[in-house]
Amino acid sequence: MTAKHLLIGTAAAITLTVPACDKPSSEKIETEAVAQTTAAPLPDITVTEAELRGNPFRQEWTADFGVPPFSAIRDAHYLPAVKQGLLEQREEIAAIVDNPDAPTFDNTIVALDQSGAALDKVMKTFSNITNTDINDTLSELEAEIYPMLTRESDAIGFNPALFERVQAVYAKRDRLGLDEQDARLLELTHRSFVRRGAALSPDVKAQVAAINEELSGLTTLFGKNLLLATKTFEIEITDQADLAGLPDDFKNAIKVEGEDKWILTVDRSVYETFMTQGENRDLRSKMFDGYRMRASSGEYDNGPILIRIAELRAKRAELMGYASHAAYQLEPRMAKTPAQAEAFLVRVLAPALERAKEERADMQALIGDDFQLEGYDWWFYADKVRQAKYAFDETALKPYFEIGAVRQGVFDVATQLFNIGFTPVATETWNPNVQAWDLKDLATGEHLGLFMADMYSRDSKRGGAWMSSFRSASNVGENIRPIVANNLNITPPAKGEPTLLSYDQVETLFHEFGHGLHGLLTQVKYATFSGVDGPRDYTEFPAQVLEHWADDPEVLAKYAKHYETGEIIPQALVDKMNAAATFNQGFKTTEYIAASLLDLRWHSLSSAEAAKITDARAFEKEVLEEYGILPEIEPRYRSQYFSHIFSGGYSAGYYGYLWAEILDADGFAAFKQSGDIYNPELAAKLKKWIYEAGGTREADELYRNFRGSDPTIEPLLENRGFAEDKPSEG
Repeated sequence: MTAKHLLIGTAAAITLTVPACDKPSSEKIETEAVAQTTAAPLPDITVTEAELRGNPFRQEWTADFGVPPFSAIRDAHYLPAVKQGLLEQREEIAAIVDNPDAPTFDNTIVALDQSGAALDKVMKTFSNITNTDINDTLSELEAEIYPMLTRESDAIGFNPALFERVQAVYAKRDRLGLDEQDARLLELTHRSFVRRGAALSPDVKAQVAAINEELSGLTTLFGKNLLLATKTFEIEITDQADLAGLPDDFKNAIKVEGEDKWILTVDRSVYETFMTQGENRDLRSKMFDGYRMRASSGEYDNGPILIRIAELRAKRAELMGYASHAAYQLEPRMAKTPAQAEAFLVRVLAPALERAKEERADMQALIGDDFQLEGYDWWFYADKVRQAKYAFDETALKPYFEIGAVRQGVFDVATQLFNIGFTPVATETWNPNVQAWDLKDLATGEHLGLFMADMYSRDSKRGGAWMSSFRSASNVGENIRPIVANNLNITPPAKGEPTLLSYDQVETLFHEFGHGLHGLLTQVKYATFSGVDGPRDYTEFPAQVLEHWADDPEVLAKYAKHYETGEIIPQALVDKMNAAATFNQGFKTTEYIAASLLDLRWHSLSSAEAAKITDARAFEKEVLEEYGILPEIEPRYRSQYFSHIFSGGYSAGYYGYLWAEILDADGFAAFKQSGDIYNPELAAKLKKWIYEAGGTREADELYRNFRGSDPTIEPLLENRGFAEDKPSEG
């Protein structure tokens, strides 16, 4: 990784290299701040010429667009290339530190930014492949490589001579005549060192380093346990009667080829479909427990691991002068403090809980006295109430959402907003299902980036949906354009059948493509703040705002066509969909906020408080009861499988999805109020200040430059059906 990435993320974080999220219904992974004292010398690294001979990572990649030579890369190539990359980065850092010339912006800040290119080349590929096509060998390599990266990252971040040079340049920043992007690079570099603890005493640095070393292993183990626990849970069905209520395309997708047998897993797309439409209540109960009890017992139990992670993060924050890990994490974000994030969540939770109680009553009325509604009934009976209230069956939508048409729909939206075009291209890919497109500026013909899409689930692929990069944009001497990937986990259809999406999956595709555009359109000099760089409560905005175009009637008329007849989706069906848009929003909002509050509470603990916890579930129940969460509503993520916060980059930041919804609801409202969802003036500002700008300025300033004002919460509440009553005038 570049020195900047090593400065801001730990090994575990670098692992997943998932700079931009999936939707909150999906699973995700994070970064850890790390550090190391120079008092503990780095271990020697040995790599031979024989080990590097023929290694693709040590060769120039000559394929179109600079795509990695996937077919030539073997598992055995990664470790030697990582070792050599680390050795070269050590030399590059030493050259900066030992430079006899006085520190300057170029010989210190730019040199640091540009260091680690060889390591970045291998790690970008490794982190992506271990997310999409993991195997036992790669899993073992993760456990070996990421601690190595943590140590190197620590050595850079706590190198006193290096920090002294950075500090010297920063001290005279106002006299250097830097342009905006140069000044931003200097500011962020200095901030990274300070927030990592570069100014701490040697003994405190040593303690932080030891914590980081342990955290690196624990966060990696947490993710590994979750993957294994998820993949090992199956329900085998041999009686077709147990599949009652399920659509044929779903039954075909989960059928074992050549056998009268069907396999249910807790992959999210399978889980949601079965819980919503499966009529067998006993099986729904088993699926519910299988999903929510993952990694909660036995050899894959993440409970003790996450408690230790919370304790170590709290201790590290205390050593660095903060009251808690949450206080440390939120300082540079839009929310600023845990108290402000919590107050925001509680404000939205209040109407959500009231709505959820109404939803519960409606479902119980439908059930009658036969039994009491349980958590595993909610999805199923909510769908029944929706059909009764709105005469709307969501499965009726699927024939109009064939995956290729939906993807073309989001391409067309981007073309009309930003004057860009997508041309399919044949490139090497990491999996046969991956497709690629060349993105161009239609006005100039300039190549802007390569977009790649990996849409289908498989056993080797982690759950959820996400965007990542095989190469980031930069323009230091050479204009490097990005290679960006979108990953979804759609259940593959039966052979010869079309891939038909639920509307939730349509929104996910638009969402992840919004992240993709943020990475593809970026126009910055330094990779340090390219693409999706920015605080966690902002980076979801460019993804979430694009979702608003997905269900706009003008857009639907272009892409939502019946896969067999070509008929445009009937307006009557769209009207029903829109009428039901805020249905069950009490449940959806409550389960999300419950998880967000759990995140904040785990990371607001002191180290002493965390050390006293012996039962993660008991702590969860205490927190949920305190906020009045209904017992029938599980948090979207229980702690043991909350990978966003315990093995990914969202610790103390899961609230950010909803915070960013303030921005996306307010931002799209501007287009609607203008009377043109493609308003050229607004689209130009959105492109310049959001999608192209990366992290060149603070997030709130970027938003104001686009919108012309700070966002208001009212559009968010209205979109969720929680519009607050305004006092009457007079």
